[in-house]
Amino acid sequence: MKIGIPKEIKNNESRVSLTPSGANTLALHGHTVFVQKNAGVNSGFSDDRYIKAGAQILPDAESIYAQADMIVKVKEPIESEYKLIRPNQLVFTYFHFASDEKLTRAMIESKAVCLAYETVELNKTLPLLLPMSEVAGRMSVQEGAKYLEKPKGGKGILLGGVPGVKPANVLVIGGGVVGQNAALMAAGLGARVTICDISLPRLRYLSEIMPSNVVTLMSSKYNIEELLPSVDLVIGAVLIPGAKAPYVITKEMLKLMEPGSVMVDVAIDQGGCFETSHPTTHADATYKVDEIVHYCVANIPGAVPFTSTLALTNATLPYAVMLADMGWEAACAKHPDLRLGLNIINGKVVYKAVADTFGLPYEELKF
Repeated sequence: MKIGIPKEIKNNESRVSLTPSGANTLALHGHTVFVQKNAGVNSGFSDDRYIKAGAQILPDAESIYAQADMIVKVKEPIESEYKLIRPNQLVFTYFHFASDEKLTRAMIESKAVCLAYETVELNKTLPLLLPMSEVAGRMSVQEGAKYLEKPKGGKGILLGGVPGVKPANVLVIGGGVVGQNAALMAAGLGARVTICDISLPRLRYLSEIMPSNVVTLMSSKYNIEELLPSVDLVIGAVLIPGAKAPYVITKEMLKLMEPGSVMVDVAIDQGGCFETSHPTTHADATYKVDEIVHYCVANIPGAVPFTSTLALTNATLPYAVMLADMGWEAACAKHPDLRLGLNIINGKVVYKAVADTFGLPYEELKF
């Protein structure tokens, strides 16, 4: 199979979808790997390293899309890439369709095969979302701590405090991979952390593994409202796979918070879990609503591309090899986890949560 690795062009997206080591693995399986010129430079991987690994360098995105049977990306295609995608071409990337109707309709029109990292599911886990969720969870606290600084518009609070001065209060809403990593990072910096979830078994597990400065709480509107007046940093980490994230903090609830408090919406890729959220970029990361700082960057791990690219390739490469070796139909028929990644096939929506979000016809997979 011919596999294309285009350069990511989303605002401040420095990751690349495949390391030279990954390219070498695919080449050893007999596949041809095309990498766009300088696609890996911002992640620390030169074109020479890809060439030594057995890949071929092509000059531009047009050449990559024209040559490849399978496109492997990091982020969803943006508007300038829509026209490059061909019917029957397999596109393997993070799509997050439920947050973007324009993208969804463009991919339907392209008649491509869209296989989304974020809906591949194995034993009730999301193995291709997990590594970036780990990065985003940890970075959410790092960024939140930065924007609590007064020059950044925050309260002027040091997350961990100092002897004689109490630390910040951090609320993490959602106890999945993002929430767990956020809570651990915040706790490690010395903050007082509350982590909420709607699953009692998950809260029991978190209670067992978390340090003593983390407490667990059943997630509800009432409990969140009770906490907001004393919270300095809120991390939104809720997820419904493939569907739009629910709102856990409304605009009205912002009035309960002190000016300069910070909210980090890690669910923004899936539409955001705060009513007042809208996507931002690393170039212009925050805005204020009712004097509350909102950080809603849609590609948080893109700020640490070396770490993120390695972590992503570790997870996606085995699936990319399956798809290349067997073709997408045989691979998805044999591996139910990979099959769940199929969202759009040749103009038809085959993932129910996406169809329901936009009122589109849903077609059940026949294999």
